[in-house]
Amino acid sequence: MWRIIRYSIGVTFFVALFGVGIYLYGVYTEVQSEIESVKRHKMDVTTQIFDTKGRLIANLFNEHYRLYTKFEEIPPRIIEILLAVEDTLFFEHMGINPDAISRAIVKNVKNLKYSEGGSTLTQQVVKNIALSPERTLKRKIKEAMFAVILEQNMSKEDILEIYLNHIFLGHGYYGVRTAALGYFHKNLDELTLKEMCMLMGLPKAPDTYDPSKNLQHSLGRANNILDRLKDIGWITQEEYEAAIVEIPYVYNDKSLTQNVAPYAVDEVVRQLSPIYPDLKTGGYKIYLTIDLDYQNIAQEALRYGYNNINERLLEQYPSTFIREELDSEGLIYAKPKESETNKYGELNGAMVVTESQSGKILALVGGVDYKKSVFNRATQAKRQFGSSIKPFIYLVAFDRGYSPAWQVMDAPRKFDNTNENTQSNQEEDVWKPKNVGAYGGLITLREALRKSANLATLNLVQQVGFDIIYRGIKDFEFPYVPNDMSIVLGSLSLSPLEAAKFYSVFSNYGTMITPRLVDSIVNVQGETYTFPITTREYTQPQQAFLVTDILRDVVNRGTGVRARVANLEIAGKTGTSNQNIDGWFCGYSPSIQTIIWYGRDNNTPIGPAETGGIVAAPVNAYFFNKLLKIEPGLKRRFDVPNGIMKKTFADGEYLYTNISKLPPTTPSVTNVEEDLLF
Repeated sequence: MWRIIRYSIGVTFFVALFGVGIYLYGVYTEVQSEIESVKRHKMDVTTQIFDTKGRLIANLFNEHYRLYTKFEEIPPRIIEILLAVEDTLFFEHMGINPDAISRAIVKNVKNLKYSEGGSTLTQQVVKNIALSPERTLKRKIKEAMFAVILEQNMSKEDILEIYLNHIFLGHGYYGVRTAALGYFHKNLDELTLKEMCMLMGLPKAPDTYDPSKNLQHSLGRANNILDRLKDIGWITQEEYEAAIVEIPYVYNDKSLTQNVAPYAVDEVVRQLSPIYPDLKTGGYKIYLTIDLDYQNIAQEALRYGYNNINERLLEQYPSTFIREELDSEGLIYAKPKESETNKYGELNGAMVVTESQSGKILALVGGVDYKKSVFNRATQAKRQFGSSIKPFIYLVAFDRGYSPAWQVMDAPRKFDNTNENTQSNQEEDVWKPKNVGAYGGLITLREALRKSANLATLNLVQQVGFDIIYRGIKDFEFPYVPNDMSIVLGSLSLSPLEAAKFYSVFSNYGTMITPRLVDSIVNVQGETYTFPITTREYTQPQQAFLVTDILRDVVNRGTGVRARVANLEIAGKTGTSNQNIDGWFCGYSPSIQTIIWYGRDNNTPIGPAETGGIVAAPVNAYFFNKLLKIEPGLKRRFDVPNGIMKKTFADGEYLYTNISKLPPTTPSVTNVEEDLLF
């Protein structure tokens, strides 16, 4: 009988042992198949955007704000503190610590609940990356086995690197480098001993010990860690005494994105997302052409112009507009009265600043207040260009032999709007354009462009030939060019960023350059991709300069006079669409180009008298006056290309070239001198 019982027990034991073996083998097989998932684990790493001088513009991320750091970049002191707190025998055990596990079992049995885990750092890496958070026997067995096998496949340093980059350290910060920059605005090698202890005390309870919320709790936890370091002899008494009394300054950054140029950043995301699907998780370093000094001045200048418009409307039209409370950002709002709400929408603006010879976008502002509206008017708004189109019409004429001294009639007239194959005498088929100012009679092309004379420009188009002008405008690749005379007065629509591209024909001496926002991208492997410059030569430098010379006069004594800057040459053109719906100033100094636009988002008038010369031109002056204070060495005078000649007549100097010759009849009593300018 006893023999049978002993036999049964033996069989049962071996069956159980066999079952355990099968079970453990199954767990081992699972672990082997999953070990590569840890070795190849790819964390979401924040992409950072910098300006042209290496200053942080923004952080891009989806869920986890994490800045990755290599093991060799982590100060040894941080490693020591971590091990003292979490796993003192880390460099000695094989992935699990039997002593720690035994102590945890005793404590859990004593407390009759799960209160201590006894996990090594390796086990924590396994648990956080490869396993579910459930507390079951199978998961604990798998965790331990996983940790042992992982240490056979990875170095201790690699495991620590994963741990210190993966851990959550409160306040939305993932990884030790992220937390150091977030809480203390310091790189890892700049941290004090106390600050390191505060960081390494966070994994136990990140929210409880978050120093930006609970500084005293954080300091108490750090002091306990200092006690531990002193007790095991890892710091000296002097180090302990200095650190125990230190109270570091902690920053409470509410915005993890740190976005100081949101409209520019939005455009970066729009351009790069199709190329880099992991743009927000791939840990790229994106270097922009943006200069934060220029960006800040442009933002300030756009608000300055916005406030001026609203102040004028409040002062001049009190029966139409009422003042809203001053915005926290210092913006003034002129709100239309209830009876006028259908006539006036939300006023806004945009500004694009580029470097003329490189096409680098130095500033891009898509609105006066990003918090109120994220719509990027610099890149997305398509608005009528108004008279800002005229310099391109005159350039087409100059390239076909005309010069600034040629004359054209500036007088009222009618135009037949019917198709050439259609007979109609209806009044609506007759177009009667007008000048904004007085008519000048027979005037030179220089005077016509300086005054932005509509009728003179229309008559010039008819002299040159509409088809020639139309093909010339199309050749610039303007979008959606109407095939009628309305293009002469700027009926085509484009964004301020597109305007910056087209005006580079003048600011860059005949070569159009596509504005670029991204200079280079560096991936996590350190490989750099540089974005190419796209250019196209449209005309010769001296031909473009004929227009620039007139546009200087537009600013000095024409419609752009409010854009003038003392001791700095500015060339530019104002633009106003019908009913003052859009107000433009497109201008440039010898090195910097500015495109400024104001309008209402629903295409209603800005105001009864708010033309481009009034609303946009002063912003140019404000911008350059501020810029000269930080860039006193800015180039002040335009270079004159070879091949420019001039002749002086009684009414002034006229430039011409071998292509754009003087007219057969002079604009006034002739005389005097002719020089070749170099």
